[in-house]
Amino acid sequence: MLRVGSKAACMACRNLVSTNMGVRFRVPLQKLHPLSRAIHHRYSGNNNPQRPPHRTAARYFTSMSRLPMRPPKPPPGSGGRNYQQQRNFWVARLAARLLKLRYILLGSAVGGGYTAKKTYEEWKDMLPDFSEYNWVIPDFVWELSEQIDFDKLAKALPEMEEIAKLLPDLDKIGENFTFLKSLLSSETTGDPPLKATDSSTASPQDGSDKQYKKGLLGELILIQQQIQRHEEEVRRAAAANNARPPPPEPAPSPPPNPSPPQQKRKTSDKEKLDQLQEELLRTQLKYQRMLERLEKENKELRKVVLQKDDKGIHQRKVKKSLIDLYSEVLDILSDYDANYNTQDHLPRVVVVGDQSAGKTSVLEMIAQARIFPRGSGEMMTRSPVKVTLSEGPHHVAMFKDSGREFDLTKEEDLAALRHEIELRMRKSVKEGQTVSCETISLSVKGPGIQRMVLVDLPGVISTVTAGMASDTKETIFSISKAYMQNPNAIILCIQDGSVDAERSIVTDLVSQMDPQGKRTIFVLTKVDLAEKNLASPNRIQQIVEGKLFPMKALGYFAVVTGKGSSGESIDSIKDYEEDFFQNSRLLRDGMLKAHQVTTKNLSLAVSDCFWKMVRESVEQQADVFKASRFNLETEWKNNYPRLRELDRNELYEKAKNEILDEVISLSQVTPQHWESILQKKLWERVSTHVIENIYLPAAQTMDSGTFNTTVDIKLKQWTDKQLPHKALEVAWETLQEEFARFMAEYKGKDQDDIFDKLKEAVKDESIKRHKWNERAMDSLRVIQHNALEDRSITDKPQWDAAIQFMEETLHSRLKDTDSVIRDMVGPDWKQRWLNWKNRTPEQHIRNETKNELERLLKLHDDHTAYLANDEVTTVRKNLEGRGVEVDPVLIKDTWHQLYRRHFLQNALSHCNLCKRGFYYYQRHFVDSELECNDVVLFWRIQRMLVITANTLRQQLTNTEVRRLEKNVKEVLEDFGEDMERKTHLITGRRVQLAEDLKKVREIQEKLEAFIEALHKEK
Repeated sequence: MLRVGSKAACMACRNLVSTNMGVRFRVPLQKLHPLSRAIHHRYSGNNNPQRPPHRTAARYFTSMSRLPMRPPKPPPGSGGRNYQQQRNFWVARLAARLLKLRYILLGSAVGGGYTAKKTYEEWKDMLPDFSEYNWVIPDFVWELSEQIDFDKLAKALPEMEEIAKLLPDLDKIGENFTFLKSLLSSETTGDPPLKATDSSTASPQDGSDKQYKKGLLGELILIQQQIQRHEEEVRRAAAANNARPPPPEPAPSPPPNPSPPQQKRKTSDKEKLDQLQEELLRTQLKYQRMLERLEKENKELRKVVLQKDDKGIHQRKVKKSLIDLYSEVLDILSDYDANYNTQDHLPRVVVVGDQSAGKTSVLEMIAQARIFPRGSGEMMTRSPVKVTLSEGPHHVAMFKDSGREFDLTKEEDLAALRHEIELRMRKSVKEGQTVSCETISLSVKGPGIQRMVLVDLPGVISTVTAGMASDTKETIFSISKAYMQNPNAIILCIQDGSVDAERSIVTDLVSQMDPQGKRTIFVLTKVDLAEKNLASPNRIQQIVEGKLFPMKALGYFAVVTGKGSSGESIDSIKDYEEDFFQNSRLLRDGMLKAHQVTTKNLSLAVSDCFWKMVRESVEQQADVFKASRFNLETEWKNNYPRLRELDRNELYEKAKNEILDEVISLSQVTPQHWESILQKKLWERVSTHVIENIYLPAAQTMDSGTFNTTVDIKLKQWTDKQLPHKALEVAWETLQEEFARFMAEYKGKDQDDIFDKLKEAVKDESIKRHKWNERAMDSLRVIQHNALEDRSITDKPQWDAAIQFMEETLHSRLKDTDSVIRDMVGPDWKQRWLNWKNRTPEQHIRNETKNELERLLKLHDDHTAYLANDEVTTVRKNLEGRGVEVDPVLIKDTWHQLYRRHFLQNALSHCNLCKRGFYYYQRHFVDSELECNDVVLFWRIQRMLVITANTLRQQLTNTEVRRLEKNVKEVLEDFGEDMERKTHLITGRRVQLAEDLKKVREIQEKLEAFIEALHKEK
């Protein structure tokens, strides 16, 4: 409701109410519902109108509450009836006013809802129609939304509370790590790596006391403070006892007995001192147990965290650990042959000791697994073993060059690992040697293992026993010195406590390599046996205090590595070691300190020393390799400016591809080329046999029937015994020659001479491995036999080709025969006059014999191939009549050559006559004196050569070339795996320089990555 006067608030009010309407509203405008005021005054032009004084009033009527308007009040004096009537109905008016409030509220709610709906509709109409833009979204999105039930997927997801339960308590882990770091880094005022578990000398402030009052950490701090107080009391009591003045010199008379109060006081001081020492020992043991409890809890927490990371819960990228990066650098350096005096000075822990002193047992306790082969008194460590220790979720071991993981929690895997290490050691030892300098690289990971790199060396011996090489002792000394002369190597000197210290050899060796003891840690093993056997336990105290040996060390430790049984487990050894030191009087009497005992304290100290040395020296070593890399790169640029820096493996791959390309080129040889070469080579191989053993004997017959019969018999014998073998030999030689020819042709195309030795070796080895298919010989024999049995020349071109083949063969043989005769008889008169040459006596005899035999041939033109004995006698007597003594063998030899020339000349003449004999051949030489059976023989031979060449070509291209390619690939694979052979076949300064460059770059890059990770860890 609102009031309206002559000056209405807006035009809407003027339209509703007249100015002469004198109605007074009982409810002012300020008490109306805000939504009602907004509905009315949103039409007003002024947002903040000034309200005028109210002169008249009007009622605002809605459609739901329309009450009759009251008449105006009469002026006074007009009568009291109406006034009295209104007074009588004041109750009704009060009820009406109450009902009016209900209608006001109901109207305001309905009006407000309607206005809100109308505003929402206006906003909705103003929005664009997004259905027209459905084409923007791909179809597979709509299909995906239809196929996937997002409600079911949302219900399947775990709740945030369940995911939070899987995550580790990082606050607890951080608190434990912070406390351990404070304990292990700053507890003592001495060398922190060597007193990792000792108590602190500085007392904490009052504020820090309040910080650790709760929980296990506070209890540990209180125990630590209690230990400090007890130690201080013991020192004060001992100092007071030592500072007391000695009693005066006794008189010559017998000394009187001390007074009872004085004797009682001395007894009480001694008892108090013993009581303080026992209380100190109990407190230290309690402190040690609680510290081990805390470490065990942290170990379990780390194992859980690492297992979750290993399963990929956090889905973060797995990176190599710091110790793995460092171990990779050491592995590369172990294989690097430095030619530029780039020595390996990177830190590592070198474990040395006498044979059977317990080196291997100490390493196994640090690695928390029995991983090394064991023997009773015999040498088991025959080569250096590099063990990289790191932390991981599972206790496993792995070799550098193998992908197999050995589960160190299973006894069968432990046995397999020990067997594999023993096999590798024996394999690395060369024949005639006992030990080897070749390093075996092994990595061990597990929860709670201290990170470091250790090298277990063969035990030092004093005498060479039977079965050892004579230089075994010197070899072990040289290997040990090579590792210990590294100025950054930490020497872990192992001394057997159960034997006399004077029998030790390793202490003198260590003193020579590290006379100041700045990087040596002394470890006394088998302390349980030493305490039992030694009459004076003070000797052990002298050893661990560095007073018995001239050798100096950073720290001294005493450990127990079991009872000597090979079947003991690591846990049982730890329990035995802990029980021994708890009950040992070495600790109880103060001869040993708590931080000097147990392999746990030893591993902590060695690990801290190792990382301290690494941080101090690794950047300097990186600079050394950087300078070496610069020198090598400068040499390469000056000597090989246009060549890529390819190492031996890359060069081998390049040569391998070239050789395979050459083998593949064999398959691209044309069939005509193969057949031409095969036919030519095969005829060169068998032509002598055909002329001497088939054609000449058959030509001595008198008729054609006998000629053909002789030829058939000899061809059959030849085919069954010799011809297939000769053909396969020719094919194999042809394949080799073509392979070599392709290699030689490829060599001219920018070929690198550095591959020549390798290619020759690959070719020889491939040919040596290649075996021709023996089954091909049987089929080839059948083919050749069928070809030689055919005598039917079908056309004149084949006849002419056979005659041409026969003429070429006879001319070639005649030329060879003339050359042999000239060599026999020497130069003729023309050569003697022009070249000033003379005949030898033998040549003179042969010349006279030749002249005599030529006269015989002129008399008997159709003479047989052999001289009769009487003819030989006649020729010899004729020569003797001219004063020439001649041997009958010489006569027959000369006759053979002369008759051969005579026969070939006659055969050529007959061949010329047979050029026109194809017509008579078709008529089987009937009614013809011309017989050309020799032409038919050469046609048969020629056809056999063509068919054989075609058969061999098919076998070469279809089978043998592929088998040769396979053999070449196998040879290349074998050579690629044999590093020694590759080194022998690919050699030279260029190769060595590229190898050095690659190694130095790889070392430098890995060192830089390690240094970066090391700085991040800091």
